[in-house]
Amino acid sequence: MIRLDSISKQHGSQILFLDASMGIFKGEKVGLVGPNGSGKSTIFRLIVNEEQPDSGQVVVERGVTIGYFSQDVGEMSGRSVLEETMAGAGEVSEAAHELHALEHAMADPAQADDLESIIERFGHAQSRFDTLGGYALESRAREILAGLGFRDEVVEDDVGKLSGGWKMRVALARILLMRPDSLLLDEPTNHLDIESIIWLERFLRDFEGALIMTSHDREFLNRLVTKIVEIDGGDITTHAGNYEFYERQREIAAAHQEAQYARQQAMLAKEEAFIARFKARASHAAQVQSRVKKLEKIDRVDPPKRRKVLEFDFREPPRSGEDVVKIEAVAKAYGTHTIYEKLDLLIRRRERWCVMGVNGAGKSTLLKLIAGDTQPDSGKVTVGGSVKLAYFAQHAMDLLDETSTVIDTLRAAFPLATIGSMRSLAGAFGFSGDDVEKSCRVLSGGEKARLVLATLLYDPPNFLVLDEPTNHLDLDTKAMLMKALADFEGTMLFVSHDRQFLAALSNRVLELTGEGVHVYGGGYTEYVSRTGHEAPGI
Repeated sequence: MIRLDSISKQHGSQILFLDASMGIFKGEKVGLVGPNGSGKSTIFRLIVNEEQPDSGQVVVERGVTIGYFSQDVGEMSGRSVLEETMAGAGEVSEAAHELHALEHAMADPAQADDLESIIERFGHAQSRFDTLGGYALESRAREILAGLGFRDEVVEDDVGKLSGGWKMRVALARILLMRPDSLLLDEPTNHLDIESIIWLERFLRDFEGALIMTSHDREFLNRLVTKIVEIDGGDITTHAGNYEFYERQREIAAAHQEAQYARQQAMLAKEEAFIARFKARASHAAQVQSRVKKLEKIDRVDPPKRRKVLEFDFREPPRSGEDVVKIEAVAKAYGTHTIYEKLDLLIRRRERWCVMGVNGAGKSTLLKLIAGDTQPDSGKVTVGGSVKLAYFAQHAMDLLDETSTVIDTLRAAFPLATIGSMRSLAGAFGFSGDDVEKSCRVLSGGEKARLVLATLLYDPPNFLVLDEPTNHLDLDTKAMLMKALADFEGTMLFVSHDRQFLAALSNRVLELTGEGVHVYGGGYTEYVSRTGHEAPGI
């Protein structure tokens, strides 16, 4: 359906692709992976003709429709959420507009003389609308919006009132409603909660066209993709299988390349040592010349690509008391919406609680109550003795000083630390070399999240309260964070939509539902096993 033939593409001095090729066929589900800035989003823009290759060609089969979801959703206002979703449904949406215009024309006395031809056109338009499934369009739109977490009252309200994250969901709903032949999805799970991610996973599993996507959600990739296309260093390499299989194959290939390179380097060193030793001796001239020619003809093995591994090790935090947080008979409401009536909870030292619940159940509110960002309407929240709390809020990135650089931000947070230790900290969170001089204004969402996490974790707390800490983090940074938190000696309370993160780090589950609060001993994996679902409401 889609081919990239020998394409080359350069942005400024950076070469993204050099004589690279890939192909996507009907029914394939492809994961696009590679380091940040390697050109994954550029692939999408090339396919939809928003950019052109410097050389080579991009071929899309005639008649193939493409739905492209990117992180840039543009302005939305003046229509309801439902109308905005339906307006982007492609050909069926155009047919609906034509029908609507012809209905007005039939009712217009000024066009009475043309009524017969209008009725004929209306009949053709109605038939086309019906063939395209237009009469089921609204019900399908409502179903998709519900799957992405929209309540009925929001669906009828002005789309302009929504936050950026919810507008992203509307943009995604529009693309899914299109039912194109090929879906291009650039980080579709970024602004979704776990319930919506699981719904989207099921939707895409049943999608019969070609799917190409990027995602920082390892579990999402593993469950969906049948092929991995890796972009790195100007090359595009295709691997069969899911992300987990690709990782294993990449490790095997890297080990093979390392061994092959080492063998050749040893052989070259031996030959060069012989040449250096005997080049001045006339008796060995023929042998020396023979070996020189041999070396000139050898195909040199490329040195193995060294993937940059992010590593951060916690220093041991101070010990807290056994009772870290005690919540007693807490009530909390926003207007007429009651979040909790009589919530009781005890969090003890070294417990790792993940909080589950549908939208509006009070997950973030619980974290804010414990962090002191909001107060209960009644009841008590008591933080225990010697507790040193660090709170990562969803809006934490918005609080960064945009006029400061990365290194300035770290030095302001830790004025007594040496510049060397701050550069090491920046490097552990993916800011190396000149990256430390980047202004916070130009940082991506993932870079801002990494910087905030660095300021939280350097001076180790003994109680971490984390609200969606993996939002915007790439797979490598997420892996580093999970490894660091697995060795963390303190207590944790967190909300996350990442199932791998939940399974790796929790040993208690607090489930908030409309019927009450449920506590599960054991982590997220045990919770799924006991309840039979991956999230409340699924």
